[in-house]
Amino acid sequence: MTSLGTGFDRTRSWLRAHPLAFDAGLAAAVLVCMVAGAFADPRSRHDALPAFGQEAPGLRSVVLMVLGAGALVLRRRNPFPVLAFTGAVSVAELLANDAVSPVAMSAVIALYTVASRTDRPTTWRVGLATMATLTVVAMLSGPTPWYTQENLGIFAWTGMASAAGDAVRSRRAFIGAIRERADRAERTREEEARRRVAEERLRIARDLHDVVAHHIALVNVQAGVASHVMDKRPDQAKEALAHVREASRSALNELRATVGLLRQSGDPAAPTEPAPGLALLDELVGTFQHAGLPVEVARGDADGRLPAAVDLAAYRIIQEALTNVRKHAGPGAKAEVSVVRVGPTVEVTVLDDGPGTGEPADGSGHGLLGMRERVTALGGTLTAGPRYGGGFRTQAILPVKARTGRTGEDT
Repeated sequence: MTSLGTGFDRTRSWLRAHPLAFDAGLAAAVLVCMVAGAFADPRSRHDALPAFGQEAPGLRSVVLMVLGAGALVLRRRNPFPVLAFTGAVSVAELLANDAVSPVAMSAVIALYTVASRTDRPTTWRVGLATMATLTVVAMLSGPTPWYTQENLGIFAWTGMASAAGDAVRSRRAFIGAIRERADRAERTREEEARRRVAEERLRIARDLHDVVAHHIALVNVQAGVASHVMDKRPDQAKEALAHVREASRSALNELRATVGLLRQSGDPAAPTEPAPGLALLDELVGTFQHAGLPVEVARGDADGRLPAAVDLAAYRIIQEALTNVRKHAGPGAKAEVSVVRVGPTVEVTVLDDGPGTGEPADGSGHGLLGMRERVTALGGTLTAGPRYGGGFRTQAILPVKARTGRTGEDT
């Protein structure tokens, strides 16, 4: 029983994936039914069943049946033209006064297809027009009286085709609306969950900031006390340094615990190597040179080390700028990198002479946004845009001291 159900599901899935094959099979079945109906005499009274073999369709009837059934192969792709064609074939069969050829069956199937794939007002208009046309033609041109069951059967079958198609369309729309509502509810739940997680992580980050800021302020005060009394009161300096050690340990513990809450299960382990800086600039440039990008470096920052945040920002800016050159400068491009210390600032500039790849270089990429955020966080400025004569220019001016501008000790 299970294998039978599985085979049925596979067959149904295959037919849904190949609707033309299903329509071809349906057309063949309709043709068989029409041919069988053409050989039956519905007016026979033997055993209350139609007699077969007493009637035989002519060549014209066979051609009309083949044309009507064959048009059903395209009923999904062109429902209205197929309905018009099968209706015309049915009218031609009725006007020929050949009552033994049920070609109208193809028009009934075509009308059902139109009703199931359009809206209700269109179904009413097209259904009434088809019903009235076929019924009137059958009543006026048929060899039998207008009130015979064959004529009334055309009226009934066309009406039922319209009603059945409209019911199928309504059911599909209802199921589609239910699925859409379920998908929207699922997305809403996921978005709400993500929003709550983001709000909770933001709250934890704020708590982390308050705790670490408190401990760092305490360390700053105690370190100042120790420095002031180091020569005259060594015992008091030792006590202040003990407070510094305890406050720093507490800050690290709080930081470790809170960051552990912010981490997710799939996050990679925290790196143990130090953050990169300009000391690794030659290695960074070498990776791009090995990838086929000629890069020249000029440095004028040998008069002092940069703070860790500035050093990291300068490295990341050069890395991102060279990546943009590699992606967007085009073939044959060359790059120049310069790092110059100018008074209280350090200037990082990356130039290229590439013609570009055809994409607009307006400085609105995600990489440039990330660089601008890094520079703004340090109180610097970033300019990026096309160069006169071709190429692209990215320059960041980073202050060596903190944004407060007091002594560079505040963080």
